Amino acid sequence: MAKDLETEVRVWEEPVRGTFGDPSGLRLAGAERMRMTARGQSAPPPIHHLTGLTPVESGFGFSTFSMPVSPWLQTTVPGLMVGGIIAFLADGPLGTAIMTVLPPLSYMTTSDLSMSFLQPGNLESGTLIGRARLIHGGRSVALSEVTIEDGQGRHLAHGTSRGFILSVPEAPDALPAPGIGPSYSTPDPYLRRPVAGAPFSHEEWSRMSGLEALRLCIAGRQPPPIYHLTGLRPTEADDGGCTFVLPASPWLASPSPVLYGGAIALLADAALSGAVMTISPAGGSFAPLDLKVNYLRPVLPDGSLMAARATLVHRGRSMAVATAELTNEEGKRIALASMSAMLLPSRPWSDITRVSDRDIPMPDDRS
Repeated sequence: MAKDLETEVRVWEEPVRGTFGDPSGLRLAGAERMRMTARGQSAPPPIHHLTGLTPVESGFGFSTFSMPVSPWLQTTVPGLMVGGIIAFLADGPLGTAIMTVLPPLSYMTTSDLSMSFLQPGNLESGTLIGRARLIHGGRSVALSEVTIEDGQGRHLAHGTSRGFILSVPEAPDALPAPGIGPSYSTPDPYLRRPVAGAPFSHEEWSRMSGLEALRLCIAGRQPPPIYHLTGLRPTEADDGGCTFVLPASPWLASPSPVLYGGAIALLADAALSGAVMTISPAGGSFAPLDLKVNYLRPVLPDGSLMAARATLVHRGRSMAVATAELTNEEGKRIALASMSAMLLPSRPWSDITRVSDRDIPMPDDRS
């Protein structure tokens, strides 16, 4: 039976937890800002309370984050951690590895994020770990790289990010007060049980195409857990094209005053994967190979609706390529993105989490 989205409990509309947008921290060097955060000497931002994303170690030129594989992060495929979740984690250590080398009154803004996916993650992956290091730090531009592993030590992805270095003339005198923030009477969203919503079952995937699944989601049938957590959902789907929306909720804020870049990558990946899914037959699947996001303008965490419209630009026998344009509620571009994926029309989703880079043939679209 279809469920009405308007009657669902929406975590992203609950009162936000954590703090963000405090400019006084700019009086400290970047390495000191990160040390205070990793030691729990500053209140965590909303994104931590929503997903468990946590900085665990940092030093000059490196940064490490962890994030538990919560069932709240599931999309329409049961148990699978999509590439957008990995990119969501990666953005944290990539940006802060650059931040650790900045002097007082300086900050960085992400220009682009590029991910290469090596193996799929699943609910048994445990805690994901992102380890990033600085590759180049210049006066105005810096580059960092990250590796993503799961709790079993499997190498899931590699990524890079370019950041622009900016500065402010001054910052408020008050430094962030040490402390871990207030306590709450209920668990943080990613820890709550039972989880709201559910993916489609493997049996359902065996008899419906990707386009049929997306249209069922658009109609409001069985919203997956990630919808209940963030509001991420599809609004349009046709052969070769897909649109997803995501509220720019304060829950998706990092310590900076703008939306976390990983949340924008999550939206981009959802639309791009959706475009590929529209050509996936019943009983088939696909494996994302890479994701590239170019950030064009910052997004304020004001609850307005972002949209990502993706289109397939190449359909081969074994590989597809899609591009997407992301806009804010005013219709202004906030990012451009692209993705390539390996098409696996005879391999069901129930098998995909066991696929490794050792047993997938390389795509060959030369004809």
